[in-house]
Amino acid sequence: MNSIHTLHILNKMPEHPRSTDCQRALQPGDALLLIESAVLAIATSNKKHKTGVPVFALAPDVAARGLDCSAGAVTLVDFPAMVDLTALAQKVICW
Repeated sequence: MNSIHTLHILNKMPEHPRSTDCQRALQPGDALLLIESAVLAIATSNKKHKTGVPVFALAPDVAARGLDCSAGAVTLVDFPAMVDLTALAQKVICW
């Protein structure tokens, strides 16, 4: 993966206002990393994510919630890959 303009790390449930704010802030060249309760967005819908913005989810959080990511819209990452994503980003915003 090339460099990421802004990595948005979201830990809020899909219904939380900050989740909506995060979705609105996504721009081309950004990436979205779902962690903690934010991984529940995988179960509800992936159509909320802007086209062209890669979406990642922290695998241990997905597994802890018993979610299935086989649809392919989300790339699962482990903790070392999460660190790699932050290193690729010019800017990191935690929501």
